[in-house]
Amino acid sequence: MKTVNIGIVAHVDAGKTTLTEQLLFRSGQIRAVGRVDEGTSQSDFLQVEQKRGISVRTSVVSLIHENVRINVIDTPGHADFAADVERSLAALDAAVVLISAVEGIQPQTELLIETLCRTNTRMILAINKVDRAGSRIDEIIKELHERFSLRTVCLTAVHNEGEKDCTLSKREISDPAFLTESVETLCETSDALMERYLSGEEILPKEAQALLVDAFSSGTVTPVVCLAALQGKGVEELLSLLAACDFSEKNRTDDALSGIVYQVTHDKTMGRVAHVRLFGGSLKNRDSVQLADGSEQKITQIRRYQGQKFTDIQTVQRGEIAALCGLSNIRVGDIIGELSGAPNYELTEPLFCVRAHPQTDGERYALLQALQELSAEDPGMSVSYEQGEQEIDVKVTGKIQLEVLTELLQMRYGLSCTFSAPSVIYKETPIKPGRGHEAYTMPKPCWAIVTLDITPLPRGSGITFSSVVPNNQMFYRYQRHVETALYRAAQQGLYNWEVVDMDVVLSDGNHHTIHTHPMDFFLATPLALYDALLHTGTHLLEPMQKMRVAVPEEYAKTVLGDFIALRAEPDVPVIKNGMFLAEARVPASTVMDYSVTLAAKTKGKGSLSLRFDGYEICPPGVGAATRHRGPDPRDRDRYILTMRSAMA
Repeated sequence: MKTVNIGIVAHVDAGKTTLTEQLLFRSGQIRAVGRVDEGTSQSDFLQVEQKRGISVRTSVVSLIHENVRINVIDTPGHADFAADVERSLAALDAAVVLISAVEGIQPQTELLIETLCRTNTRMILAINKVDRAGSRIDEIIKELHERFSLRTVCLTAVHNEGEKDCTLSKREISDPAFLTESVETLCETSDALMERYLSGEEILPKEAQALLVDAFSSGTVTPVVCLAALQGKGVEELLSLLAACDFSEKNRTDDALSGIVYQVTHDKTMGRVAHVRLFGGSLKNRDSVQLADGSEQKITQIRRYQGQKFTDIQTVQRGEIAALCGLSNIRVGDIIGELSGAPNYELTEPLFCVRAHPQTDGERYALLQALQELSAEDPGMSVSYEQGEQEIDVKVTGKIQLEVLTELLQMRYGLSCTFSAPSVIYKETPIKPGRGHEAYTMPKPCWAIVTLDITPLPRGSGITFSSVVPNNQMFYRYQRHVETALYRAAQQGLYNWEVVDMDVVLSDGNHHTIHTHPMDFFLATPLALYDALLHTGTHLLEPMQKMRVAVPEEYAKTVLGDFIALRAEPDVPVIKNGMFLAEARVPASTVMDYSVTLAAKTKGKGSLSLRFDGYEICPPGVGAATRHRGPDPRDRDRYILTMRSAMA
């Protein structure tokens, strides 16, 4: 049986879960259409989702239509959960982009379409809510052409658009007008077809239909369907389109095992559950899998999920989605088998940090464990624990995510927790080239001499490491110790933020055949790095975001005034269809609460989207040092004493 894996992506409140329910209902998978707020939907089953009426976690449901298995991945719509959406794209053959016929293309939808275009993910554009007053199908399709240069063919005829009793019907290729429209669009993708068409050769409906399906499958033409999902109108036509197209062709590889973990959840009995898309090969129960950390673990169960329910399917084949149990060290983004065929996606980077405070000291360890478990499930958060101060720090993408996290801790673990106000995560980078040296030779027995040369790199380069020291001067195994310790030590620079964008060369150093202890270079390297940073100095870097704002024209001056306060670097704004549209690059620290401010100033009529856009040097007076965590190389003697005690 052919399998197609599709995702439904959209701006929040566009109707993703409603469409998922209708797909299940129209295919005969469920007897009645569920609702999130009533706790009856198949895909939004978490208590926090039912309480808030929004999706906060990616979920999978499966249906069969026209002898094709269609796996539907329902993704969150809120920007705070963008990391969850981006990871899910790795599992898809195609994405259904849901657009409200009334609200149109929202800023968040723009970002999604751009991501899909960049990653060459096939798209179906579904214009929903065409039965509501203010529906503007033609304007939206025109905007899709102009803004994203998409070739589209609309497959739905809508009668009485914008009225509750509107009717939707499939456009038939036998209709001369639709045939001409389809062929002319197809000619843009094929010179041979263009020559035939211009020479007057008749393109028969049967051939045009086959060419359309091929074009949809390859992504050279993007199909558009219209829906009134709440009434179930247009849903069966969408199902037939999904079954007819062979979107999976682009993700087929050979028989070598290749897959990607796009989501991790937790099962009370089985522990971590890895949700995997296989691009090549197959897996069965009791197979051993090598993980990214080098460990090898055995699969104890293979599941197919239907919302929160599952069945044991024993095996998973190429092109399918399944959940693997027994892989306790698995992480989101891990590759199963070979990298071939598994796409690579940019991830939303957490830009804010909060401190988690348990209700009582006795719950601290339980809170840490719960947060670490949730962190494994959510690629948009990470957790660190400072043993000395017993402090739990959590990196998050936004305040909505934090509110949901608080509710999840209470609902799933029975833990009450408060978080500090979010603070921006700054970084550091060297100002100029410099050299650092450390000769750790006392008190015996020890011997590790390290010299590091640092050169600044362009923004976004990360850290590169190399060595010019020969093996007879410093064994290569010790040089690997230096490299490992360097990346760890770079987590805290002169201002105690992570140091990035530098080239580090191990230019000199040596070991002693008698006195060198295996851990000596782990101790000496942070001291050498700190010495080097003292000579280079460091700039503080602040995270930047690309902001897109859409407001009614009368609020244009309000937004432009806000840009000054936000330290925004705006592009040239435009006014279109009565809406003021603007893009700007803004510091994350100034725009943290702007969505609330914008909603208040525009009476809820404004919308915005934010996307991480790198780090830039802080202007004078912006940014501050944070507290050092762990042994501090600034106090060399105490640092050595502490580290030697820890290593003993």
